[in-house]
Amino acid sequence: MGKPEFNGGRGGGGGRGGGRGGGGRGGFGGGRGGGGGRGGFGGRGGGGGRGGFGGRGGGGRGGGRGRGGPGGGRGRGGGGFKGGKQVIIEPHRHPGVFIARGKEDALVTKNLVPGSEVYGEKRISVENDGEKVEYRVWNPFRSKLAAAIMGGVDAIHMPPGSRVLYLGAASGTTVSHVSDVVGPEGLVYAVEFSHRSGRDLINVAKKRTNIIPIIEDARHPLKYSSHPLLTLYHLLYYLFLYSRMLVGMVDCIFADVAQPDQARIVSLNAQHFLKNGGHFVISIKASCIDSTAQPEAVFASEVKKLQADKLKPQEQLTLEPYERDHAVVVGIFRAPPKKA
Repeated sequence: MGKPEFNGGRGGGGGRGGGRGGGGRGGFGGGRGGGGGRGGFGGRGGGGGRGGFGGRGGGGRGGGRGRGGPGGGRGRGGGGFKGGKQVIIEPHRHPGVFIARGKEDALVTKNLVPGSEVYGEKRISVENDGEKVEYRVWNPFRSKLAAAIMGGVDAIHMPPGSRVLYLGAASGTTVSHVSDVVGPEGLVYAVEFSHRSGRDLINVAKKRTNIIPIIEDARHPLKYSSHPLLTLYHLLYYLFLYSRMLVGMVDCIFADVAQPDQARIVSLNAQHFLKNGGHFVISIKASCIDSTAQPEAVFASEVKKLQADKLKPQEQLTLEPYERDHAVVVGIFRAPPKKA
């Protein structure tokens, strides 16, 4: 299946100015890309390269067609989505993620709780073989992970059925979409330190049984290595599944904690919970690490810190134009050999 492209509108690839903060995709160890490689962004908010988002400000006029997977169902755009009378849902190359194609294209996830929204997002109801399926629009301007997908990241390592440790869950906006992506057979351990945001996160988890909210400091993973489930509902739901009473080994860690010691936080959690050969996806905000240095220098410094802790970066991607001076680093974890 080809990689969908969102072309079109004013500001499509090749307009004024490339994206700042990382210069598109940069491989590690002589990989593909470098400054201004695939995924660079040109013009006024228009997306260039693979997976760029068309129109002004992303999702504006003229989202193009691009390549996608086999056509899915057709349906009506709901809740203000400008898809016209007919919306076609196509699978994205990332399992569990979809493209809604209409007058405007949009990134969407299949709603785990049909009829329910989390943060006021638009919903699209589609009829496929006589069965109605609901999708939720995933806004890349409100989600770092969605921005990375729109920028053309190679892999997010969260297929349906996988277990994800999400650090910096906030009120659950992106967590809810990860919940959709991993599906009912998957699991999302969502860690958030703020009690105010944590209350919203818990409310999201009440409807989404594959989210385990953990209100703790991600700097102290031992505090939730045996964290009890927060509601009796979750306890009953997972009673028949082994080791659901605590954070076990996970397939992927996603981190969006925006702290100066973010690399250390990810490393500590990887050593406790990430399986050998598991992956990590980290959103780095340059100004939170060092507001006096150039973003490119900050990103390079964080990559070196990760490498020192057995976290091997494989891909780096700027989040322009959705987030300024942000980058996402994706990599694999190789645990050190146990001492005899």
